[in-house]
Amino acid sequence: MAYADQPTMTPRKAVSIALVLLLHAVIGYAFVTGLAYQVIKKAAQDLKVVDIKDQPPPPEQKPPPPPPEQKFEPPPIVAPPPIVQAPTIAPPTVTTVPAPPPVIHVEAPPAPPPPPAPVVSKAAAAKGNPQSWVTAEDYPPAAQREGRQGVVAMTWQVNEQGKIENCSITQSSGSTDLDETACRLVTRRGKYAPALDQNGKPMRVTQSTRFRWVLPQE
Repeated sequence: MAYADQPTMTPRKAVSIALVLLLHAVIGYAFVTGLAYQVIKKAAQDLKVVDIKDQPPPPEQKPPPPPPEQKFEPPPIVAPPPIVQAPTIAPPTVTTVPAPPPVIHVEAPPAPPPPPAPVVSKAAAAKGNPQSWVTAEDYPPAAQREGRQGVVAMTWQVNEQGKIENCSITQSSGSTDLDETACRLVTRRGKYAPALDQNGKPMRVTQSTRFRWVLPQE
């Protein structure tokens, strides 16, 4: 049993227990000392034991009911007043115009004189007779059948290696096939010793000639 379940000892009950204990002590003492049974009986008769009933504990008091729950309403939200800022007045802008830089006139140095034009100190020399570069055996068959003939004037360049380049017709024979055949044969067959300038270096020069197409005699 837990201590909380034991009845609480009252003062009256404590007195009763003390008297009972005292009675037991006297009876024991009487037996030890050899007192007569009468003394013990008389003492027992004179002793009145009162049985004191325990008073019932007071009724348990029920705890008071909790107070009714109160609803808490939050305070209304009030918007803060708008913040009015004073207009900011920008300071006047002062534009500083830099002074123009001083104008410095620099005279350009005189242009160097152009190099002197090369001067032919030795002309290009054809290897062989230029008239032999185009012969009657080279007559175009169509022009020969049709009996066409004429004189064609040509010009060309002799490069630093003595080769003929860029042949062109300066005067036509009146037949395109005769003109083209003459330029083609001169470019392929013509050879030169290159011309030399004043420093003895090979240089490019221009040459020209005329060639007459004559029908071969049968």
